Amino acid sequence: MATEDRMQRYEGHVERRRIVPSALRAPFEGRTWREFWYVMLSLPVSIIFFTFAVTTVSLSAGLLITFVGVPVLAAALAGCRAFGALERSRARLLLDLDVDSPEPLRPRSNGLMSWIGAVLKSGSSWRHLLYSLLHFPWAVTSFTVVLTAWLMGWSLLLYPLWRWMFPTYWDQPGIMIYGDGKDTELFLDTPFEMAATSVAGLATVLVTAWLIRGFAYVDRIMVSGLLGPSKLAERVVELESDRGIVVDTAAADLRRIERDLHDGAQARLVALAMDLGLAKEKLLEDPDAAAAMVDEAHGEVKIALQELRDLARGIHPAVLTDRGLDAALSSVASRCTVPVSVDVDLDSRPAAAIEGIAYFTVSELLQNVSKHSRARKATVEVWRSENRLMIQVGDDGQGGADVTAGSGLAGLAERLDSVDGVLAVDSPAGGPTTVTAELPWRG
Repeated sequence: MATEDRMQRYEGHVERRRIVPSALRAPFEGRTWREFWYVMLSLPVSIIFFTFAVTTVSLSAGLLITFVGVPVLAAALAGCRAFGALERSRARLLLDLDVDSPEPLRPRSNGLMSWIGAVLKSGSSWRHLLYSLLHFPWAVTSFTVVLTAWLMGWSLLLYPLWRWMFPTYWDQPGIMIYGDGKDTELFLDTPFEMAATSVAGLATVLVTAWLIRGFAYVDRIMVSGLLGPSKLAERVVELESDRGIVVDTAAADLRRIERDLHDGAQARLVALAMDLGLAKEKLLEDPDAAAAMVDEAHGEVKIALQELRDLARGIHPAVLTDRGLDAALSSVASRCTVPVSVDVDLDSRPAAAIEGIAYFTVSELLQNVSKHSRARKATVEVWRSENRLMIQVGDDGQGGADVTAGSGLAGLAERLDSVDGVLAVDSPAGGPTTVTAELPWRG
């Protein structure tokens, strides 16, 4: 019962959010208030940040004529990196912006000079210094504009609630909007004027809320662009992760091949050798029995050859090398348990490695169709879009495939990601299922 009540309250909350336009909700949303406090805190933080950076860098510049200026500059940059960690934490807490830490310093040894050299050569250190210099004027501007507009908007919006303070403490009927020091004075004191003031205040509050979001958006750009890892460092981390996936995949494939050889063709060949040995012994004593054993061994040879062909096809099919994806995928489709139509529209062949990945991607997807989909038919489409190889496998089965559920699709997505590929799955419950794979061409 409690769960149903919570669901009803949640649905009511969602419905209210749909009724009230986002432009009217903005001043009262938690996001706006968090961004407001981020902008307010930016000024004192940036003052400390800017003062530290300018003071230490100026000191180091003055001491560069001596050796002391170099370690002072390194200490200044290291301090900027420490302030950058504070800024990333503040952005994570108030802006919901999760920025990774920049690449760590990698001194060649444990000595002080090695550390100083690593700090000075790090591009991230200089980006932190640049942030400290640029953020101060931006923080002053955003603080002044936002605080002025925010206080003015809420003051005008709530004017009917605090107008009583004017006659009580200042001996005037309301806010003076004009006065010439003689006889002409205009005050906001009538009900209509107070209502108009509240309407103007509401408009100011609404505009200020989106103004806050605009300032916060610029802050997000500055934090992520200057205080996070460089694009090159992100690419290195990505390549290291992809290399690990490739190594793990290759090791798993080798183990699979070894297991298939040991449990399949190798065991069958051992049994075949034993049978031929027995047939050789019986050749003179019982030729008919020996002939029967040889005939049986002949059948075992055919099975072993078929297993070896299947194993070789699992490593890299000869038809793919000789005739390309069209013939290879048609061969895979013919072994599927449901009818599959194949449409390959390629005017040339991609790189051999990409071609192999495309082949095994379709092969694994069609195996999923055979095992899990309960489909009546399936389709395979392959085409080129600029410098990308596009693959789409669809079926009319029961659906429900999910790449995040730890299934074989997750491993397939990791394989594609290791070569800058993408796997997208559209499989609502009840079907149909469409899996789209995108690979670099690299022809």
